[in-house]
Amino acid sequence: MKGKKIMFVGDSLSMNQYESLLCMLHAAAPNSNITRLAREWISFWVDQDYGVSIMLFTSHYLVDIQQDKIGRRVLNLGSVSSGNLWKQMDVLIFNTWLWWYRKGPKQGWNYIRDGKIISKDMNRMTAFTKALRTWAKWVDSSVDTRKTSVFFQGVSPAHYNDVRSGAAWGRPGVRDCSNETKPIAGGLTQSVVPLALKVQQDIIGSIRKPVHFLNITAMSYMRKDGHPASHNGLGGMDCTHWCVAGVPDTWNHILSTILIHSGKRGKESKKLPRQTLAHK
Repeated sequence: MKGKKIMFVGDSLSMNQYESLLCMLHAAAPNSNITRLAREWISFWVDQDYGVSIMLFTSHYLVDIQQDKIGRRVLNLGSVSSGNLWKQMDVLIFNTWLWWYRKGPKQGWNYIRDGKIISKDMNRMTAFTKALRTWAKWVDSSVDTRKTSVFFQGVSPAHYNDVRSGAAWGRPGVRDCSNETKPIAGGLTQSVVPLALKVQQDIIGSIRKPVHFLNITAMSYMRKDGHPASHNGLGGMDCTHWCVAGVPDTWNHILSTILIHSGKRGKESKKLPRQTLAHK
């Protein structure tokens, strides 16, 4: 990773992987000269000795939220204006899904724009699909994948607020992962495969340029033992995010392996087809 500019773009699951990678790099080079800077929407971590820059760009939806003339927040499903910054990186790791069904105070917008139509709301899976297609078109039209490696982090299932949660590990009716200390035995059954994952696979599979899909769903689903416990300051279990070190370290081991492999292949690696990595 020496001399690389790496950027995570997405929500708090991107932050989870970003923080895990920083911990791993610190463990490998604990005495490096580090500069850190944080703003409202972007964080920088720069290793001055190795010339490595790791950045986190917060973007819950990947597409833009714009203010209209009277100050309303409009989620524009057809616009990716931050792309001019993103495409300057050597490595991009994208993620979006967690915020698409948020409503009330946690909803990040007031209206949705779909082409020329502005509406108060629409089917959220439809909106998610349209936004991801916009991002995919941006990758094909704007990213030079000869110099920039593109990754997409898949869906990481939560282990609460779903009656199927406890049933998956033999405790029907349990709706969270509190006091769980062992992974779920077996694999991810089709009955609990998130529809969002299928949407991601279809759209990423349609991109002409090479995009590495980090399919973390099955592994994340099984690791009910890896969530922050009730002492996390949130007043309850956090069954969405992951302890560091823990599951995100595995995500980063996969990421690092691909980057190292691509570096060894040199120019030949640019001709590699897109990859779908299923960790089971």
